[in-house]
Amino acid sequence: MRKALLTARRALPDATRAQWDAAIAQRLLDWCADENIGELGVYWPLHGEPDLHGAYAQLAARGVALCLPVVLEKHAPLAFSDWTPGEAMVKDGMGVAVPARLRLRAAPATVLVPCLGFNVQRFRLGYGGGYYDRTLAATPRPRTLGIAYACLAASFPNGEYDIALDHIVTEGDIF
Repeated sequence: MRKALLTARRALPDATRAQWDAAIAQRLLDWCADENIGELGVYWPLHGEPDLHGAYAQLAARGVALCLPVVLEKHAPLAFSDWTPGEAMVKDGMGVAVPARLRLRAAPATVLVPCLGFNVQRFRLGYGGGYYDRTLAATPRPRTLGIAYACLAASFPNGEYDIALDHIVTEGDIF
């Protein structure tokens, strides 16, 4: 299922992806304003994930403190580093962009969680590493917004360690 969803996401035309990214970004901006979000864990897009960099810049301009997830060790929860849009980035050992100067901090109160797929119960399908599952199992658990394209909704059972997200944001809805 992961391979099929990844193939479907990568096959989206660039114009469609740009339009959908803009819609997701606007939903995110509106939600953050409505919820008075002061800090937010964001993500650097991989493998065709929605690119929300424009929204990140707007959130930072509004005074929202942003941070990016960082893998410090395998089989552990994610760490987070403060981040400002436009700062120097480097690739970590897994090829993910992280701030060149890590400024580790406690997990933020709210985290965006990119989804390869998702189901109606708001469980996400990721790449299988379990990093977000371990992060969400921590106490206190951050509030979560899954980010995905609506076409990636799928039917799959949740696993023993899976944790439902609080909301899923797509180009068409927040639920």
